[in-house]
Amino acid sequence: MNKEKISFYINNQTVEADTNETIWQVAKRLGIEIPHLCYSPEPSYRPDGNCRACMVEIEGERTLAASCIRRPSEGMKVISNSSKASTARKAVFELLASDQPEKKSHPDPNSKFWQWSAKLEINEHKYPKIKNITRDISHNAMHVNLDACINCNLCVRACRDVQVNDVIGMSYRGHSSKVTFDFDDPMGDSTCVACGECVQVCPTGALMPASVMDEKHVSDTKINKKVESVCPYCGVGCQVEYNIKNDKIAWIDGKDGPSNHNRLCVKGRFGYDYITNPERLKEPLIRKPNIKKNPNKIFDPKNPLKYFRKASWKEALDCAANGLKKVRDFHGGNSLAGFGSAKGSNEEAYLFQKLVRTGFGTNNVDHCTRLCHASSVVALLETIGSGAVSNPFYDCENSEVIIIIGANPTENHP
Repeated sequence: MNKEKISFYINNQTVEADTNETIWQVAKRLGIEIPHLCYSPEPSYRPDGNCRACMVEIEGERTLAASCIRRPSEGMKVISNSSKASTARKAVFELLASDQPEKKSHPDPNSKFWQWSAKLEINEHKYPKIKNITRDISHNAMHVNLDACINCNLCVRACRDVQVNDVIGMSYRGHSSKVTFDFDDPMGDSTCVACGECVQVCPTGALMPASVMDEKHVSDTKINKKVESVCPYCGVGCQVEYNIKNDKIAWIDGKDGPSNHNRLCVKGRFGYDYITNPERLKEPLIRKPNIKKNPNKIFDPKNPLKYFRKASWKEALDCAANGLKKVRDFHGGNSLAGFGSAKGSNEEAYLFQKLVRTGFGTNNVDHCTRLCHASSVVALLETIGSGAVSNPFYDCENSEVIIIIGANPTENHP
């Protein structure tokens, strides 16, 4: 990073900035609000200056400048709240509102666009509405509402530059230009991998998670709280933010963690419906004594109490322990085996193998990672003397060559 500093003025305030900072970034750091739609400050998003919502006035220049792409120079005098800049920004939002559905029937009445519109106190009906595009609900996880699209291009950058899937693009020309998937296919028929990056970054509600849409294709994105956590699926450790409404997850956003930098895969972003699935077990169950195991009989997960009864955790654990002890005493320790989880900590893995070796009396203990990690363990032991991972994921950025052997990261860690 270039450590050189430059000095300039924002609203008559002397400020310092790095040479690679834009006016908008400096203003954000100082707590000065400048509207923005086509710009995202999240990692890997380049500024394009498409929407012209972030215009500021620069002393001595005839035209306004887009603060998201303009870098300050030594002694520059920037006025973010001038009458000229404020009027221009308000006009931009009023023009964009003419391309939006009515707010009461809008896909996302709480979108970034409408939040900024409220702050700027725009006249939503100053210009006549001119678009009427059919919704695309062909995808299971996302709804496409191009009636609300402003062609800001953020979804294209999300798909091409950030997630590098290259499914979303811009097609046609002039007033007919629009966002398309592959060869103008329905989203559900395209090669979209459902990472949802475009949904997270869309400022207008043109792309929305299906989970928040009602039968009228209007969303309710007002939530009670946000909870930061780690994705429960694979071991990459992507950081996530749960948006909670009425004690249920409404949707999931990616957080800027060291291994994912806001990005998520389809499982991390949309794979949470199991939490509220009616077939999910919420308390321990013990098989009824008069119900024998029958592998040929189809189990009905919607009616587990037909075969099991509810029990306390103590009773259930005692029942399991007595069952394992009975097998060990009758058939011997080698009739049992333990299979560990990749999600456990080192301490939990130690305790688990201790249980199997001392409690069960057998060395039949294994781990799910051995199947995919066995070859790399041997290679690491022979080359560096340790079978453990020696570097974090993001060290790949500092590597000149990356060799992948015996792995399928596209499927296992999308």
